[in-house]
Amino acid sequence: MDSKTFVSKYAVDRHNTNSMKWDYLEEVFGQTDLLPLWVADMEFKAPEQVIEAMVERSQHGVFGYTFTPESYYQAFIDWQKTQHNIHLEKDWIRFSTGVVASIYNCITIFTNPGDAVMIATPVYHPFQHAIKDTKRTLVYTELLNDNGNYSFDFNDFEAKLTANNVRMFIHCSPHNPVGRVWTKDELATIFTLCRKHGVLLISDEIHQDIIIGNKPFVSALTLQQENHYPSVVVLSAPSKTFNLASLLNSHLIIAEPGLRERYDEGFKMLGESARSVLGQLATETAYQHGSDWLTGLLATIKANYDYICQTFASDAPNIIIAPLEGTYLAWIDLRAYVAPAEIKTFIQDQCHLAINYGEDFGEKYQGFIRMNLATTPEIVQEATQRIITAIEEK
Repeated sequence: MDSKTFVSKYAVDRHNTNSMKWDYLEEVFGQTDLLPLWVADMEFKAPEQVIEAMVERSQHGVFGYTFTPESYYQAFIDWQKTQHNIHLEKDWIRFSTGVVASIYNCITIFTNPGDAVMIATPVYHPFQHAIKDTKRTLVYTELLNDNGNYSFDFNDFEAKLTANNVRMFIHCSPHNPVGRVWTKDELATIFTLCRKHGVLLISDEIHQDIIIGNKPFVSALTLQQENHYPSVVVLSAPSKTFNLASLLNSHLIIAEPGLRERYDEGFKMLGESARSVLGQLATETAYQHGSDWLTGLLATIKANYDYICQTFASDAPNIIIAPLEGTYLAWIDLRAYVAPAEIKTFIQDQCHLAINYGEDFGEKYQGFIRMNLATTPEIVQEATQRIITAIEEK
């Protein structure tokens, strides 16, 4: 499916639907006259087969307790194999209401209060919240930034592991917000250092299906199976891929039996919740029938990304946009035109946009913004033009 067809068929107005992105602006930003490109969900309906399956199931009228059918496991296993050449087994799969909840659970189960947990900033802000909320010690390693091209500083990575006796590293792959799809060599180095220092690797792979460039996604599971490193937990969900976040269904994949047993024992203490009949139905259907829909989505994200790159290069050439290899989130450095301390005034009062600010992802990133590109071309174009106009008026 091409982008034009996809947008025509699936774009939708989300006003007055209790949308966090569209209907909660006053509470978060103190203003309602903002064009929202912040929360990482989409202005596109889920695949039509998903909607049809949920309508049919809803018409049955009973939403009692449910279990996960064999067809669900097979759909998920087949998707991972077809899309990413990842080998899964049913026994490895555990469930959660979301990847963030899974991160909290993993920290609670696999570490103790006061233990050091490391993240690589700038990174998705709930990582640091989870570490602080669970009373662990937060350790940062900063990604290297070469004019918008991000990479690991592995000397600093290992030094931080050693100096702080780090017990867990929470990895974002693909990386939110800088858009990196990590290479197999980069992942192998992370594995080597985690193995050397006895560090449990938690790999958040929720954006694994949103691959924009030509670089293939490599899962931590692939490296684990090749290198026989047991201390890995992979987190994934259909929510980013198919716009299903509020259906509260995600996966933990734990291949190593001993680690899986530890998780199961610890999870009992957290109070296991029942599974969502609609969430699991939507997930299974999306994995069975969503590939054409995903093709249209990726074409739309790529077109939106190309537009902002070309337009900023022409009209505000000193803006730096990180190359978008994966995710639908553009990481944009505005510091050439806007003083970091003025960024919120610039974005909200002059551009009238609701966007995530860089300092949410790491204290050194004031002056950056994260723009959601999983929306209509009209919204992306309007936001881009507002930024350019505000720069010209400075």
